[in-house]
Amino acid sequence: MSRSLPRLLPLLCALGLCGTLVSGPASAVNYPVTDGQRSTAQKVAQAGVPLSELAPNAPDSHTVKRGDTLWGISKIFLKSPWRWPELWGMNLEQIRNPHLIYPGQVLWLDKSSGRAVLRVGRPVESAGDGKLSPRVRPEALQDSAIGSVPMSVIGPFLTESVVLEANNLIEAPRIVATQEGRVLLSRGETAYVRGDVSQARTWQLYREPKPLTDPLTGEVLGFEARHVGVVEQVRAGEVRASADGKTTELVPATFTVASLREEATVGDRLAPQPPRDFEAYAPHAPAGTFAARIVSVHGDGLNAGQNQIVSINRGAKDGMERGHVLALWRAGQTAVDTTTEDRAVMRLPDTRVGELFVFRVFDRVSYALVLQSNTAVTRGDLVTQP
Repeated sequence: MSRSLPRLLPLLCALGLCGTLVSGPASAVNYPVTDGQRSTAQKVAQAGVPLSELAPNAPDSHTVKRGDTLWGISKIFLKSPWRWPELWGMNLEQIRNPHLIYPGQVLWLDKSSGRAVLRVGRPVESAGDGKLSPRVRPEALQDSAIGSVPMSVIGPFLTESVVLEANNLIEAPRIVATQEGRVLLSRGETAYVRGDVSQARTWQLYREPKPLTDPLTGEVLGFEARHVGVVEQVRAGEVRASADGKTTELVPATFTVASLREEATVGDRLAPQPPRDFEAYAPHAPAGTFAARIVSVHGDGLNAGQNQIVSINRGAKDGMERGHVLALWRAGQTAVDTTTEDRAVMRLPDTRVGELFVFRVFDRVSYALVLQSNTAVTRGDLVTQP
């Protein structure tokens, strides 16, 4: 089984927008469904979903294609995309093992009973007696299951993004010299590192961390270390006697630049490469009400749009969870009432402009993907429960 699937399968199970893999080694795997999801699905499965709960422009069918995401498909059929157990329950009888969805599979809505029931397969097929019946076309397409959100966008952040409570990288191993004294290093070139690098052979490379400050209070919430690339140790450093034997010489460790997101330079810090993060995403709305603010746009940008990354000033200590779907708001502007002599100054209502998907949570800061936004997202914008 692909190493990427353990992260996706429990999510797919919660969604239920999927067919059953009936051949191949993964078909026997039975990933758990929570009691709450199963209970909701069973209740909905008894009668289907009211047509009023469908998205206004829900199509009769949708053929899954490469590049689709589960979030996008959910929005096609339902008004509230995170109500995934209900979508699964729309076809609980047919989808008994809802773990995988692949390009080429067809999802279609059966509205014949006045309620919506999701089917997997071809919409209709003659059974030879004049009756029409659904036809399922299961496929075993290895390593091609689609993700909840664009994994190509958030994938690097699952292991590369780091927010520290304090600037802990000050004492970390660091690049002290470069190949032939170059200012910037590219892939395959040599870097010389000073510090204790005995823990591992492969290391992540970070730029000096910058503080993340609360847009309202100015308080430092943490230090964001920007990922530069990956380096591999070629030769350990040492302290050896000088040529005259009277003093010692410090010889830094030798590293090769294995991969880069941007060019490396003297002063960049090293940290051990963390294990791959396979924890499942289960998109859901937060419990209760809350308010948060955009802290920064990743990549030193001033504004963000769809499929870009932002940080918000709420983390695990505030109850933030991976998979939270959040509403994004633009503050109402001031306006003057020109219809009266007092020319009263008014504050127009805040406007909901988009949605965020939280995918990585630190103590006081979280990273979120902009799923959709009608306007540019910037520092200080309001974030609430959907």
